Amino acid sequence: MARLRKGKSYRNVEPRAYTRISKYKKQSYVPTRPHIKITKYDTGAKNRKFDYSLSLVSKSALQLRHQALESARLTCNRTLEKVAGNTGYSMKLLVFPHHVLRENPTATGAGADRMSTGMKMSFGKTIGSAARIKTGQAVFNVGVNKTHVDLAKQALKKASKKLPNSYSILVKENK
Repeated sequence: MARLRKGKSYRNVEPRAYTRISKYKKQSYVPTRPHIKITKYDTGAKNRKFDYSLSLVSKSALQLRHQALESARLTCNRTLEKVAGNTGYSMKLLVFPHHVLRENPTATGAGADRMSTGMKMSFGKTIGSAARIKTGQAVFNVGVNKTHVDLAKQALKKASKKLPNSYSILVKENK
């Protein structure tokens, strides 16, 4: 089984999503969509109103792979759930990984000339998906009461360690 390439390979945002344009109509689309590992987008007390709303905001534009988003979500959720319980917070993942990532694997070493097709069919196979994040866009949103604001800050800080790039935490009081 092949290993995943580093997320660094797919972090930069191109001006537009690359789509295949071929003179043959059958080859002008991505044939499959990979399975997304994100299991939940809303956790905690979903319909409850909270006093404070905290957001994890990106400082620059990039692409986040779905594995990184799920890892950050689990870390943040686990930290909040231990202290605040299931009904003491509301967390929402605000981005969805729509962008399909592809890879054209090339073999190197002895006998590589018989394995790779070169640029003949270079569109690549789907290997994952990513969410395109803009500068200043919120990735996570957490709602808590006044007693758990510091806990929510700590949880979002832990989640930001799982994601590439640097993030800021914005605190807003709901009225």
